[in-house]
Amino acid sequence: MATLYLASGSPRRRELLAQIGVPFVTLIASIDETALPDEPAHGYVERLALEKAQAGLASLSDAADAVVLGADTAVVLDGQILGKPRDRAEALATLAALSGREHRVLTAVALVSAGRSRVEVVTSHVHFRALGAGEAEAYWASGEPQDKAGSYGIQGLAAVFVRRIEGSYSAVVGLPLCETAQMLNEFGIPCWQALPASQ
Repeated sequence: MATLYLASGSPRRRELLAQIGVPFVTLIASIDETALPDEPAHGYVERLALEKAQAGLASLSDAADAVVLGADTAVVLDGQILGKPRDRAEALATLAALSGREHRVLTAVALVSAGRSRVEVVTSHVHFRALGAGEAEAYWASGEPQDKAGSYGIQGLAAVFVRRIEGSYSAVVGLPLCETAQMLNEFGIPCWQALPASQ
C-alpha cells in the first residue's frame, strides 16, 4: 500500500484524517499563497491545494510509493477571499462583515502521486447569527481567530455564531471527509485501517 503524506501544518487536518482511520506522515510544503490578479476563489483554493501536494511530492527523496495530500480553505464573502487576520482591527472588521449573513467556505483537496493527480473543490454555505461588538471583542481576546481564515474556527468557540450550514461541516473545518475518503480510495488508500479485518 502507498504511504500517504499530508502536506499541511494544520492540526485540524491531522485530526480529521486520523478520525477516518488513515495513517499518514506529515510534511511541510512551503508555497507562495498570494492570489493571482483577478483569480476567482474556486481557482485559488484549487491551485494552492495542488501546489502544496506537488511541492510535498517534490520534497521526498523517494516518491515511488508516495501519495501526497494538499488542501486549502478560503472563506468568501461578496466575492472576496477573507484570509487570516493581520491584527485585531482586521479580525473585528471581518467578524462584523460576517455578522447576520451567509458566506461561502471553499475547501480544495488535491492528491498527487508519481503518476497522477486529482483535485476537488467542495463549497459549503455558512450562516452566522448577528454578533454583538462585545462578543466579537471577547472572541478576539480568546486568541482563537488569529490563525484562522475568515477570523473564526467553526470547530472551536465560534461554533456559537453559526446558525446553520449547507454543505460539509468537515470541509469548513479544513478537509471534506466524504470526498477525501473517495479520492484516497482511488489512490489505493482505504479508510478505517485500524478496524479488525472482517471474518
